[in-house]
Amino acid sequence: VWSPRVPSVTRALSDSTSPVPPSEFTIRSISLSLEPRDDVARDTNVTVRCSALVSTLGLQPLSREYTIYKDGITVYSKTTSSIEDLLYPLSQARVSHTGKYKCKISIDGKSMSSESHKLTVTGLSTPVLLVDQTKLKEGEELKASCTAPGETGSIIFYFYEDLKEKRDERVNSDHVEVMFPLSGPGHHTIECSYMVLIPPDSIPSEKSSSVHVSVRVKSGPITPQCHLLLFTEMTITPVLDISLNIYDHVDPVHLYLSQGTKLLKSGHTKVNHTMKVLAKDPTEFECRLEMGNVVKAETKAVPVTELFSVPTLTMSPVEVFQKEPMNLVCKSETFASDRLSKEDLTYAIDPPPLHLVERSSGEFSGKALSLEFNYTCLARAKGIVKQSKTLTVRPKVSVSIPKISIKDVYKPIIGRPFKIQCKSDNGSLPINYTLLQDYEPVSTVTVRSTTEEALFNVTVHRPKDIHLFMCEASNSKREGLLSLRLDATVVEPVSHPVLTIIPTLPEIQEGSDLTIICGVMGTPPVTFKVYREGFDRPLFDRTSYENTTSFEIHGLGKDHSGTYYFQASNHATNIVRSEPVNIEVRLALWKKIVIGGFCLLALSILVVVCVLCFKSHRGRQTYSPPSAPS
Repeated sequence: VWSPRVPSVTRALSDSTSPVPPSEFTIRSISLSLEPRDDVARDTNVTVRCSALVSTLGLQPLSREYTIYKDGITVYSKTTSSIEDLLYPLSQARVSHTGKYKCKISIDGKSMSSESHKLTVTGLSTPVLLVDQTKLKEGEELKASCTAPGETGSIIFYFYEDLKEKRDERVNSDHVEVMFPLSGPGHHTIECSYMVLIPPDSIPSEKSSSVHVSVRVKSGPITPQCHLLLFTEMTITPVLDISLNIYDHVDPVHLYLSQGTKLLKSGHTKVNHTMKVLAKDPTEFECRLEMGNVVKAETKAVPVTELFSVPTLTMSPVEVFQKEPMNLVCKSETFASDRLSKEDLTYAIDPPPLHLVERSSGEFSGKALSLEFNYTCLARAKGIVKQSKTLTVRPKVSVSIPKISIKDVYKPIIGRPFKIQCKSDNGSLPINYTLLQDYEPVSTVTVRSTTEEALFNVTVHRPKDIHLFMCEASNSKREGLLSLRLDATVVEPVSHPVLTIIPTLPEIQEGSDLTIICGVMGTPPVTFKVYREGFDRPLFDRTSYENTTSFEIHGLGKDHSGTYYFQASNHATNIVRSEPVNIEVRLALWKKIVIGGFCLLALSILVVVCVLCFKSHRGRQTYSPPSAPS
């Protein structure tokens, strides 16, 4: 965009030697290119070229500020007044130079950026591995270094022992030095590799050459020894003795005795521990030695014979209702008969329930409580107590007599589906509801939560069929309870419309009264509407609680003549229409008599006039005047 200060032609002619302000310029374009190409191999000399096309007025040079970005981060910037392209050299390019490059130019508050171009550099140098020594003593650490010759950027180095990754280290240089212990005595193969991080990618290198390192055992046997002694088979009390013989060492030694994940004891050179072992406890013991980086362990298993098994507590029947008989049986499935008799093994319920009585060893009976109760069984023998899992007894509540009703807000309609609901006020879930029609099962619904409802879709075709429905409810295998019959009224759609006119059609005369009677079949209330053809709005509109109704028109006139019909509807929302009746209002009798009298009078006058006229004409023809004298 050009600067708004454009000198006029007059000024240019009169003052052509005036200096041109430096702000008279426009940046037309800027581009970035990668030379020799976008994809290069390692050690290639790459040049990032930034070319800008700027148009100016005058000869005064402009101060240009160039900035080169790699993946959005500034890597080079330069301010110059030269119009030559800006060059950013990448000597002996490395994989870390891979990325998207972009160039930006700024002049006197105006700026423009080029499009991005990605440079891809392939090829990594082979890592070089060095170790401080190839022969170590057990417990010593290996000092190793890994170098990625000539590589730059963020690098993660990896060290391997016998092909397994041993150590990793992230640095911002091409060299790292670490120390780590080897796994144990013997010969080991050490290798290293590295990975150059180029977010969001990472480029792995090859592995270095292998270096072989040997680790020798320290002089003298350094091995923990576990000795287990048993006293009295009844109590099964092993004495565990751990001892260690060490000759020429000065490092501190730590001994640990563990049973499963539980640390029993620790010490130096020797540890003793005495304990009882139960069948439920872990039977594996570990003797562990730690001396610096040296770790050795010996594991011993103790075979333990179970005196008697953990008891189980069961209930019968499986489902019990409140205040009904129930039995609890506590029993250990197995016991060591050679060391234990049945009389030695006793059972008890914890906590002791007052509503249960022990009938025999381990068998308790009584009536179920009205509330949920938790029972636990204890088995005792030879001072050993074992506890069963907790048995939770939830006595069920017997289902109450169900109630049957119509779910819908409006009355059911004959011939259309509606919903029947069955519901018991009391009863433990799940409850099975069965809909019966004339004692025959129709459908069954199981309600398993308080948010569910027992709903049945049915259709009736006669009004009396609605009373054939009943519900059965049960929440056990016992016989269910029946509800009363459904007490509801169904709506019969209106039908057979009949329109009656009083008086009969021939007798309808002016001045008389007309009665229109509408009748239908169907369930009241019925809405009747009487129409006259040619009119949109009804003449009469009435809701009747009977199947018929009537409307009256007083003082009929000729303008009441026309075609009449009625429409009827009820809660079934269907509309029926009667056959149309054509009503013609005739003249009143007295009007007919008057008109007849006038007609007779007029006829009489006409006859008299005709007679008189005839006689007058006849008299002229019979009279002859006298003839003239000859």
